[in-house]
Amino acid sequence: MSQLVRIRSVMPLDGFKVHLTFTDETEKDVDLAPYLRGPVFESIRRDQEVFRSMKVDQRMGTIVWPSGADIDPDVLFHGLQPAWMHSESALVR
Repeated sequence: MSQLVRIRSVMPLDGFKVHLTFTDETEKDVDLAPYLRGPVFESIRRDQEVFRSMKVDQRMGTIVWPSGADIDPDVLFHGLQPAWMHSESALVR
């Protein structure tokens, strides 16, 4: 059985971009702006200082904020679309 890849470290870059290092040693820059949608992310979108207060929760293996918001590490690792995009595309059909 293969091990799940999780986030080992995060470094904020410009805007809503971050540099991620994963547990398989993969590194990538990701723009989190599309994922920061909905009430749980409101203060994070509004204030760069709050956005930059993120850390990696080692137990969950993903990015978390003091507010309790987090982003699924599988979505970030595989570059998947945010859930809201799937909801909106289903409405368009």
